[in-house]
Amino acid sequence: MDCVFAGIPVRVVRKRVKNTSLRIARDGSRVDVSAPVCVPLSDIEAFVVQKRAWIERRLAEAAASPAARAERATPDELAEWRDVVSACVPVLVEAWEPVMGVKAGRLDYRNMKSRWGSCQPSTGRICINIRLALYPPECLEYVVVHELCHLLVPGHGEPFRRLMDRYMPDWKVRRDKLR
Repeated sequence: MDCVFAGIPVRVVRKRVKNTSLRIARDGSRVDVSAPVCVPLSDIEAFVVQKRAWIERRLAEAAASPAARAERATPDELAEWRDVVSACVPVLVEAWEPVMGVKAGRLDYRNMKSRWGSCQPSTGRICINIRLALYPPECLEYVVVHELCHLLVPGHGEPFRRLMDRYMPDWKVRRDKLR
């Protein structure tokens, strides 16, 4: 249910949960409140009003984020990001292949909303998100190494994490910059 509390548009979702919680979309496009079924709407409104300063601060941060910038991108910006990423990735792949003992197949570049990269271990095809052009270079390198690790281990379980630890000990710090 869509509501407006204290001038803030909010989507209220009733769930089988114990506590009321708040989430801001990464791109700042919406505020979601999850609340137990039995909580009155007036209590949800009071919760939002109480958290108003935090909500406004987070909305402002999100609006300035790379995710929000990507949502507003023009075709020219997308082309520029593709050029940057497609120039950097082959160099990174070439540097990491001998270190990891793998060989990537075809490299593709796409504007993806929910993934930084993908890998098809059977063909070696690796696809990289062009939005990585908006992040520090170490993030692009992290995604390249991540996808190259999938040529050795398809899932994200413990063997995969051990490989990431082996080849890029600071991978979690780099990954967190993308969140």
